[in-house]
Amino acid sequence: MAPQDGSVEWREFAEQMALLARDLLSQPSVQATLDKIVEAAVELVDGCDEAGILAVRKGRAVTAAAQGATVRDCDRLQGELGEGPCFDLARNGGDERVYRIADLTRPQSTWERFAVEARRLGMGSMTGVLLYTDQEDFGALNLYAHEPGAFGKDIETAGWLLASHAAVALSSSRTIDQLQHGMDSRHAIGEAMGILMERHRLTEEDAFSVLRRISQQHNIKLRDVAQRVRADRPEPD
Repeated sequence: MAPQDGSVEWREFAEQMALLARDLLSQPSVQATLDKIVEAAVELVDGCDEAGILAVRKGRAVTAAAQGATVRDCDRLQGELGEGPCFDLARNGGDERVYRIADLTRPQSTWERFAVEARRLGMGSMTGVLLYTDQEDFGALNLYAHEPGAFGKDIETAGWLLASHAAVALSSSRTIDQLQHGMDSRHAIGEAMGILMERHRLTEEDAFSVLRRISQQHNIKLRDVAQRVRADRPEPD
């Protein structure tokens, strides 16, 4: 829906946002969370035909999630041209929160090349909302419509509400993934230390020193060194 200020639709939209927040937090992984975000955007925002999350990682445009047939082509186009509302939003972060092109069929003073090519892909209007930002990774939630003029000024508030809920869920999902990754790493290192202790009659401290020395000498992460030790372990008879 595209709620109007002070309307019943806004209350319904707020209720849907609350349900979505719980749904996002229940997703099993970061990717599942991203997929649910773009699915919800198409479902909840009136006029939104397709949606995606564009991430800019070290200057490169990457489609993190897509709902619709043309999203990945639009993201690729922004990356190739080095311009576009969502690309600029994700790349610059911070100062601007929302970009909008109301009508891609009209000449654009900004992102002119992108607007022409996006129209050829069948897009009529679009909005980008800042989704998340950290030191190396910036993202924008992209809302696309096939018809010109599909997104009015009110879409900025609706899109920002959706993106805010999504950012919280994404942050929580990433934290869980990082914790799980840390637990897996500690388990792998502990098992590798046990193998070295058994194989070479080393103390726990000496086994860890061996792993750390190999990691430093070959510029390999400690967890990767541990996994190699585990992989070299002979199968029991």
